Amino acid sequence: MHILLLNEYYPPDTSATAKMAVQVAETLAQRHKVTVIAGRPSYDPDEFYPFKILRRDTRNNVIVERVGSTAYPRHVMRRRVANYLSYLALAVPRALAIRPDVILAMTDPPIAGIAGAFVARLARRPFVYNIRDMYPDMAVGGDIVSPGVWVERWEKIHRDALKQAARVIVLGDDMRDRVLSNCVSAERVVVVRDGALRPGSVLNSGDPDVQKIVQEIRCGFPFVVLHAGNLGFYGAWGTLLKAAEIVRNENAGLVFIGDGANRAMLETSAANSPNVALLPFRPFEQLPHVMMAGDVHVVTVRRGLEGVVVPSKLYSILAAGRPVLVVAAVGSDAARIVTESGCGLAADPNDPAAVAAAIRELRSDPVRLGEMGRRARETAGKYARVNELQRFFGIMEEAVSERNGGTARS
Repeated sequence: MHILLLNEYYPPDTSATAKMAVQVAETLAQRHKVTVIAGRPSYDPDEFYPFKILRRDTRNNVIVERVGSTAYPRHVMRRRVANYLSYLALAVPRALAIRPDVILAMTDPPIAGIAGAFVARLARRPFVYNIRDMYPDMAVGGDIVSPGVWVERWEKIHRDALKQAARVIVLGDDMRDRVLSNCVSAERVVVVRDGALRPGSVLNSGDPDVQKIVQEIRCGFPFVVLHAGNLGFYGAWGTLLKAAEIVRNENAGLVFIGDGANRAMLETSAANSPNVALLPFRPFEQLPHVMMAGDVHVVTVRRGLEGVVVPSKLYSILAAGRPVLVVAAVGSDAARIVTESGCGLAADPNDPAAVAAAIRELRSDPVRLGEMGRRARETAGKYARVNELQRFFGIMEEAVSERNGGTARS
């Protein structure tokens, strides 16, 4: 069959959705024809493309078509919106011209799912919706936009797209619950996690070059609570900073590695906190060093956004065999996985004292910390990415098979 994937970001874009889009596309291309309609690279790419109304190439059996969208850097929201709108304006007509067997849409831009449903409806093809972030809930809950009539309209159209989808693929059980609350049939909503890559080679902790990088990341703190990744709208950043203040004289430091919409706020808020450090992203090849540097790694989702975002960074932490501190609601997917497997602790994202208590508990018992690391690596094996991608593969085939057999639901 011929699968059409709609997602603005695709390598050399470096966003999380670009990285997953290429893995999904290349897995599907092992047996089927796959066409991706992407925009010009704009998400911190290492390669820039000059304007061309349509650029086509083939990568690992995947046909990649890039429409001539604007390619402003992502850091200014108004310019980022221009990228979104120009991408959609060109991608939708191009998608209608291709006539695939099934349309698969992700969530870059935030209304890509609505666009995918529109194309599928006009083309009379089945639609599969892979939700990476739940919109408009993410935009409202993350204080990106204010509630209003136009958001209500967005929500209604999005609900219609969910109901149209032959399958809705979500990242966790909490996100599945969110989708089901929109009156979508339970049998059409399937959890496929991003999952863990196989662990790479273990670093030699005694190697002086390794230790130099690890110590740079640790910033001299005896015990390091580390958050590596996007500092976006979804994290309980204020709670983490207040928890760090509570333990400031207890040999524990909080290190952030990364960038994002809330980095400037964190830098300002932590300016007078001696046990908080903010570092830039490290080169990709130093990811094992980053993992080694944290005694405990943080995964955080602010209250109210559980199921709206599902932090897939959890799986790389598990694969590295590191203990996890989940600062998120107890019903969130990450909190459930970590507490049930015994590879870390969870704390209320609105309670700095509870987060500080969890840090103390983890720091005070090195033996238990080591056991949590062992359980983390064991848990990662249950969520191997290769297996999750094969499930994704089967769901796509199932959605088309149902339509061809006349049993797809509208």
